Amino acid sequence: MTETKPIRILGVGNVLCTDDGLGPYAVKVLEAQYEFPEGVEVIDVGTPGLDFTPYLAGTRAAIVIDTVSGEEPAGTLKVIRNEEIVSAPPPSRMSPHEPGLREALMATELSDSSPEEILLVGVVPETTEGGTRMTDAVKAAVSKVVATVVEELERLGRPAVPRDPPGELEIWWE
Repeated sequence: MTETKPIRILGVGNVLCTDDGLGPYAVKVLEAQYEFPEGVEVIDVGTPGLDFTPYLAGTRAAIVIDTVSGEEPAGTLKVIRNEEIVSAPPPSRMSPHEPGLREALMATELSDSSPEEILLVGVVPETTEGGTRMTDAVKAAVSKVVATVVEELERLGRPAVPRDPPGELEIWWE
């Protein structure tokens, strides 16, 4: 049964709010650099709220890429797994459209459709003010985000295959 459930890589963020565009940007990089096996879905989900739930429901694993709040310097990579996401104290909202990952996971619990595994690959932003270009600190972290996602797919037995040559990186909002 596990093998029929998809693995979803979900890029979260607003491309009009500088570093908050990390998730969509990382999704574009992944799509340009890798081919994914059947059953692995790579999706730019934008800025969902509770409508995030359907993206998580019924998955074998969900890998969420987003900016995360933290006291660490901008560009710091933070990797958070499974129970840590739900058990952590509620984070302060970085913006009014920030997705409710914890809330969406709780909703999947109620419907018995929770991901078997979830991984949040986050980067501490420098700013989420208006603008279409990420700061240098967060852009420099994108390669670590991509490597983390690729390593996780390998661990899950669904490895991504590097494109040879890589596709063109199309960042339409910059």
